[in-house]
Amino acid sequence: MEHTTDKKSALSQGVIIFIYLAILTALEFGIAIALPNVVLLLLVAVIKAGLVAYYYMHIYRLAREDAGEDRDSYAYRLATNRLGLWLFLLSDSFVFGGLLISRINLLGLERPALNQYLGLFVTAVLLISSFSMNRAETSIEHGDKKNFLFWLGVTFVLGLGFVVGVVGGEWQLAKLEGVIASRDVVGGIFYMMTGMHAFHVTTGLIFIFLVWRNGRRGYFTPERHWGVEAAAVYWH
Repeated sequence: MEHTTDKKSALSQGVIIFIYLAILTALEFGIAIALPNVVLLLLVAVIKAGLVAYYYMHIYRLAREDAGEDRDSYAYRLATNRLGLWLFLLSDSFVFGGLLISRINLLGLERPALNQYLGLFVTAVLLISSFSMNRAETSIEHGDKKNFLFWLGVTFVLGLGFVVGVVGGEWQLAKLEGVIASRDVVGGIFYMMTGMHAFHVTTGLIFIFLVWRNGRRGYFTPERHWGVEAAAVYWH
């Protein structure tokens, strides 16, 4: 009976979020095609972001509950958690898929002539952080707590650098070049897409901080580190 409850709890959240984000993406596509309105698209994007944040907190709660389980229960929960996580990640792709479809429908292949170097730099920073996250996960798998915390800290700093680069760098340069959200569709789409990406990274940073804190407290072992795995899969 306990396994049945765990399975329902672990899988139902992923399935529910999958359905909600699919419906919202269809709505987003309809708005972009029939009623091009940046405000409505932004509202749908905010609702999607809220669902994403909710699921992160659900994953964190499951990771905390794992600590007190016996080996068989943990293995069963791990399998169902993984399935729920991958369902969520599939549905999370709808968020950016909907935005990309909206952007192409509203602007075609046209793009504002902005400075590309800063965007390339912050993208490179984020890609490097994926490597450091992999090193952190590998370290905990081998029981190396010191390197686990070090590489997780590096990942956090790089992710924070990406957010600062987007909000404090790209956005400010865009304003200087006349790209303003309230001025036209180009500005609205630019800030909505880059803002959603920055939001995703920010929620990931919160998750990574919680994992780092729990790692310091000794919650993770080579055999039990679901929270680390979930954070790593998302971050990649």
